[in-house]
Amino acid sequence: MQNFEDSGLKPEIIKAVKELNFENLTPIQEKTIPHMLGSDKDLVALAQTGSGKTAAFGLPIIEKLDLNSKNTQALILSPTRELCMQITNDLKSYSKYIGSINVVPVYGGTSIDTQIRELKKGAQIVVGTPGRTNDLIRRKVLKLNNLKSLILDEADEMLSMGFKDEIETILAETPASRQTLLFSATMPKEISSIAKKYMKNADEITVGNKNEAAENVNHIYYMVNAKDKYKALKRIADLNPNIYSIVFCRTRRETQEVAEKLMKDNYNADALHGDLSQAQRDNVMQRFRVKNLQILVATDVAARGLDVNELSHVINYNLPESNDAYIHRSGRTGRAGNKGTSISIIHSREKNKIRDLEKKINKSFTFQNVPGGREICEKQLFNLIDKIEKIEVEEAQIEEFLPIIYEKLSWLSREELIKHFVSAEFNRFLNYYKNAPDLNILTKDEGRGERSKNKRSQSESGTQFSRFFINVGKVDNLNAANIIGLINENSKLRNIEIGKIDILKNFSFFEVDSTYEKNIIDGFSDSNMNGTKLIVELSKEKPKFSETKREKPNNSKRNSKSFEDNSRRGSKSFGDKSKRKPKFSDDKSKTRKRKFSK
Repeated sequence: MQNFEDSGLKPEIIKAVKELNFENLTPIQEKTIPHMLGSDKDLVALAQTGSGKTAAFGLPIIEKLDLNSKNTQALILSPTRELCMQITNDLKSYSKYIGSINVVPVYGGTSIDTQIRELKKGAQIVVGTPGRTNDLIRRKVLKLNNLKSLILDEADEMLSMGFKDEIETILAETPASRQTLLFSATMPKEISSIAKKYMKNADEITVGNKNEAAENVNHIYYMVNAKDKYKALKRIADLNPNIYSIVFCRTRRETQEVAEKLMKDNYNADALHGDLSQAQRDNVMQRFRVKNLQILVATDVAARGLDVNELSHVINYNLPESNDAYIHRSGRTGRAGNKGTSISIIHSREKNKIRDLEKKINKSFTFQNVPGGREICEKQLFNLIDKIEKIEVEEAQIEEFLPIIYEKLSWLSREELIKHFVSAEFNRFLNYYKNAPDLNILTKDEGRGERSKNKRSQSESGTQFSRFFINVGKVDNLNAANIIGLINENSKLRNIEIGKIDILKNFSFFEVDSTYEKNIIDGFSDSNMNGTKLIVELSKEKPKFSETKREKPNNSKRNSKSFEDNSRRGSKSFGDKSKRKPKFSDDKSKTRKRKFSK
């Protein structure tokens, strides 16, 4: 990896970037900087958001400026006001030791008169949004006849926001001798069209693969009913106590609603969308940048100008309309060498969209169950203990109060004191997640896949399984994911190997590693599901009768009720140990004879 000192840039520039803790060039910088310093050829550069593109084009632009001229020599177009300001600030930082450089940002939503005054003073570099840039060109304030470099940053984003006409108008106003550089995370057809029409024999630089998601990002999806999306979001946040995340919603209204719910539920969150005033947007973005907010709920457009390197998660409350938009969203985490996680909360009808995304980004998505209450409480508890263990104690400030505190708590033993402390800090989570329902859903195909997978694992691993009866079934909305969740929740173990799962109408059977028989019996001894007390018993052998036969043995209400009662109590009367045929078997055959005789 190349060092900045070997990049060929001026010592003043290298001094500035070192103060920004830049040591080595990123892959896009390694390829772009030598190209811009040594060639006037146009360039198409494909790289993920957060890969260091601003420095890749910004440093060579500063290097090549004619400081004796106040004419506009470089124009950088970006999709949003926020990104425009960010690029401007970065360029000012890079050029702090080079005098007489004026970088002027131009964008909508603010007074154009101020920007006109700045341009008239002379601006060697202009950073602008397409709309305002076009307006200033029409007013003949922004003059581009001496332009040497034109940069289209986040070109795919500008096109997706409907700036194609403005971009083409600007390109038509620039001299043919300019060097054009197009930076994009993806390569849609519109980008190729602009490159062919306005760029001359452009070289192409690709970091990673075209349209591929960032390398350091792990892609996960949870599947829930639409009504449970918000509950799933809260569980994800609770499972990650130190979360620093953007939650993407599809509409402004949904963005505001989700943010308000999170704030009401005491999460450190706020909303960012187009209905906010510019002052409100700036306030929210600044609070998020300095980590005074943990969770930012945003629309795609509103978040485009937000550049943060340390996001732990990107959460898709709704999947975006296009696959390219997903690439941009997920690329906001896993930056600057950090690991990141992109989470999607979907319903069953969106499973095919996940498969399409996997093909598009050339990455696999991992299906995970929405975490249960016990898992979350355990994570939160140990996070609390870690904080207490590592907290810096200011003895001078609390010393005068300690004798009274010691006396007040002297009657408590060490163990009791810990219990009191944990309860005081932790009861909210324990109460909220007590008997928390399983939010996971599985499609029929997934259910079959889960069962066949479990069956394969049994034969391949050689594990001995024990078969258990449980007194809930399809009528209780039970599915394979629910059973797995109940086993994990009540056994207090996460590594039990699970075998075949059979879900019938009023009851079900599941198999687990025989080593854990006692854990299962003890764990389910005082458990319930949605208010129904669970009965779990060993069922050594499979029952003889199919579910269809048990559902309608005959027209006798008494026999039906007797069967229902037996199914709720246990499975003993239906095991192979009983050589007697159930009464309704004979009744059924007699009924058939009567019908035949008629």
